[in-house]
Amino acid sequence: MNWFTNTFGTSIGKKLMMSCTGLAFCGFLAVHLAGNLTLYGGADLFNAYAEHLHSLGPLLTVAEFGMLAFACIHILSALVLYLENLKARPTRYAVNKNAGGRTIGSSTMPYTGLILIGFITLHLINFHFVDKTDRTIFEIVSAALSNPGLALAYVAAMIVAAIHVSHGFWSAFQTLGANHPKYMPIIKKAGLIFSLLIAVGFGFIPVYFSIIS
Repeated sequence: MNWFTNTFGTSIGKKLMMSCTGLAFCGFLAVHLAGNLTLYGGADLFNAYAEHLHSLGPLLTVAEFGMLAFACIHILSALVLYLENLKARPTRYAVNKNAGGRTIGSSTMPYTGLILIGFITLHLINFHFVDKTDRTIFEIVSAALSNPGLALAYVAAMIVAAIHVSHGFWSAFQTLGANHPKYMPIIKKAGLIFSLLIAVGFGFIPVYFSIIS
């Protein structure tokens, strides 16, 4: 564990861990979205997809604990870096300038991150830890997202996720050494496209259930 503590003890080490875990979450979002698109195929298709996931048994459990570990590393790294930045700059600048290429995504990362933690908690309560005894997973999703308030909260959360990912995607590649004048503009555009796909892909699902309910 010495390599972990030594790495985590430096700012660049924490940034590297944030980048790796952040990109892992981007991969998870892409796979999760692909699976959720089966919702449009109806109850039988989505329930079959859910049953296939559960049939993985221990592999699914390992993946879930792995994502939980990544989440803890990502959040802890972000928190420590945020506190270190506050300590290095205890007072705010007199003028808040949008300098150095700062965007909405970069300037709101701590806040969008906190909102996403709250959303993930809500998501797990609604779909993971809910009683599945007498209902299929499609019925659970349909009942939850047919609630206008919850549907609106999900759409809003996806907008926040897009803002967070729009900066985190290219920033992760930059930290990992891809900061090249030729490739960085492409990576930034890819990050923007990916964040929009996440927002529209996930965000339209509650809208869809609100329409068909």
